[in-house]
Amino acid sequence: MVDKSSEAMLNGAIPGEMVKRDENLKRGNWSNQIEFILTSVGYAVGLGNVWRFPYLCYRNGGGAFMFPYIIMLVFCGIPLFFLELSFGQFTSQGCLGVWRVNPMFKGVGYGMMVVSTYIGIYYNVVISIAFYYFFSSMTTLLPWTYCTNEWNREDCSSMLDPNRTANISDLSQNISTLLNQTAKRTSPSEEYWNYYVLKLSDGIGDLGEVRLPLLGCLFVAWVVVFLCLIKGVKSSGKVVYFTATFPYVVLTILFIRGITLDGAVTGIKYYLTPQWDKILDAKVWGDAASQIFYSLGCAWGGLITMASYNKFHNNCYRDSIIISITNCATSVYAGFVIFSILGFMAAHLGVDVSKVADHGPGLAFVAYPEALTLLPISPFWSLLFFFMLILLGLGTQIIPTGSLRYDIYTSQPVLPVGNIGHCCR
Repeated sequence: MVDKSSEAMLNGAIPGEMVKRDENLKRGNWSNQIEFILTSVGYAVGLGNVWRFPYLCYRNGGGAFMFPYIIMLVFCGIPLFFLELSFGQFTSQGCLGVWRVNPMFKGVGYGMMVVSTYIGIYYNVVISIAFYYFFSSMTTLLPWTYCTNEWNREDCSSMLDPNRTANISDLSQNISTLLNQTAKRTSPSEEYWNYYVLKLSDGIGDLGEVRLPLLGCLFVAWVVVFLCLIKGVKSSGKVVYFTATFPYVVLTILFIRGITLDGAVTGIKYYLTPQWDKILDAKVWGDAASQIFYSLGCAWGGLITMASYNKFHNNCYRDSIIISITNCATSVYAGFVIFSILGFMAAHLGVDVSKVADHGPGLAFVAYPEALTLLPISPFWSLLFFFMLILLGLGTQIIPTGSLRYDIYTSQPVLPVGNIGHCCR
């Protein structure tokens, strides 16, 4: 017969220390509550915080946009976030099993699975492109710096091209030609994105070719996600110690570098200057609501699945407030990082910040990479930026994918989870 001291040592505990046990022996629980909070922060803080919120804030009234944004957070975001965490924690089930309380609404669970599927496919494609740019940055000269590559067109014009300052004496004689060329200017980063990375076809009737480098990066992205989820919450809970925290280190490094550049203050003013008249526009309130729902990940099923691994008496109300506020604060912080660099880029070009501001893939893979070419040791800053995008994407990606995996696994009527666990021991 094994005494308590020997049993404790077998469970990896120090003799005399109380052994930590999972409340749910069949499914398991988070190893500690920090892992749940970090996983939830990684899930909520994603690519949209970096490439969507700053642009929405600038477009919808700058600092004035914070008012409808906070209102939507308090009255819509936090209550829905708390509701989903409560559902999952109370039932210890995923987004399908939770509806056993009322089978009539099980279709909502299937809808969440469909959303998780779409988000998982979309996010991993973005992660694979970030991997591609990350690998492409491992060079002494970024490939989208100049217009001397085989994929560049005649309209390409680099900000570092010495020809841009040549022939000043002919400027007055060819002013109309110069204006036409400026209007049609395409940056080397834009042509690298369109004609080399994506190799865009002429139209929907031309499917183009399979980009083998991108396919390889997509495979790498799925392998990384698989390794993160190989042991469920026991493995993903350890991964988030890095994926959820290191992006803040990179953001801080980029922020410190950004505010030391010429034009950074102008870019930040453009980002925060309030335009109070836009508060009366219904579209501004709609953008605030959509950003809150999209960023927090409500109704995707991931929140319910994550909370289902909590212990029954965990304070999920406290967790929902901490995670929601951290997510929104990160969005605001990322805006300073983005617009300090864009302000520097606008000052270098001699144009208004609105001419270089962009959102979505246009910001992440065109505007920001072009701005990075102006910095000393540009490959280093490019590596940092795209590594941050990879981590932000992974932090969000592993939750919908893990939720989908769990719901498919537990929806099989013939082989319940418990029996599978016993038969495979």
